Amino acid sequence: MPVQKSRRTPSTRGMRRVHDKLAKPALSIDPQSGETHMRHRITPDGFYRGKRVIEKPAGNEGEE
Repeated sequence: MPVQKSRRTPSTRGMRRVHDKLAKPALSIDPQSGETHMRHRITPDGFYRGKRVIEKPAGNEGEE
């Protein structure tokens, strides 16, 4: 069974762990509604890059 030859210092340990952090999601603000959403995805209103790409059905407006 392998056994380490010398103890790893806290500095070296930190240098090894520096890339283990979680990345924050890239967010964008829609120019039409001003809503924050994830990049390269449509907003819940159906807008993508300032243009409406999905129309909401007319029957769902009273239910929500």
